[in-house]
Amino acid sequence: MTINLRPSPLAGTWYPADPDSLARSVDEYLAQAELPELNGEVLGVIAPHAGHIYSGPVAGYAFAALRGQTPDGIAVLSPYHNFHTSPFLTSSHSAYVTPLGEIPVAQDLLEDLDDRLHHSLGVGLTRVARDREHSLEIELPFLQRSLARPFHLLPVMVRVIDPHLAEGLGQALADLLRGRNFLLVASTDLSHFYTQKQAERFDAEMLRQFEAFTPESLFETEEAGKGFACGLGAVASVLWAARGLGADRVQVLHHATSGDVTGDFSSVVGYGAAAILKSRG
Repeated sequence: MTINLRPSPLAGTWYPADPDSLARSVDEYLAQAELPELNGEVLGVIAPHAGHIYSGPVAGYAFAALRGQTPDGIAVLSPYHNFHTSPFLTSSHSAYVTPLGEIPVAQDLLEDLDDRLHHSLGVGLTRVARDREHSLEIELPFLQRSLARPFHLLPVMVRVIDPHLAEGLGQALADLLRGRNFLLVASTDLSHFYTQKQAERFDAEMLRQFEAFTPESLFETEEAGKGFACGLGAVASVLWAARGLGADRVQVLHHATSGDVTGDFSSVVGYGAAAILKSRG
């Protein structure tokens, strides 16, 4: 039994605390996703991170694209919604826990990544205990239900929106994971608290930039006020990492907003799902 578990602050509020209910609801989101044809090997996904009742239908598309895969581990990059002085954070616990079970943290790889970041950027990973960050944990039940076997987790929370640091993190991740059986997950929501019509316009532009597969353009889009993503640094880092691992295309799978669930279109949050692909042959 793992002793140093990160306790879940989300079970029972952001998603069901009962294991059977959680498994059933996640399986329904996965089953309801009608994926387009994916021409290539899926190296990673971009997924939203609101409470499951809000973004679960969209997240189902992202994780359905990973269904049945058997990676040794998953690198999940998310934003960090609280203040911290360090640009990159990770867990000091030896495992995350959800109602569906424990997910061990790949401590050896975190130490290696920390060394690489210190060498290339002069900053490393700061370990935090009992964090309440929802944007990383919220993806874990989807991974537990979509993947075909247990996996190790490489969790990184990106606090800053900085192109230089994001690219450095992406390159360090690519160097670390090259030759390893790992997948990538970028956790982000899109525009926040605009009308449905405004959100559809902003989100369409940010999703176009995802598909353009030029991570630097994400920062330019947000700076210009043309589109928004709260996990911008995490997405950019994952795209840089994926490019270093041979990915050459991003395919948007689905988009919706909180208004599509609540019926209130006056102030919504946008959710998008995408697959990061490596062409076969």
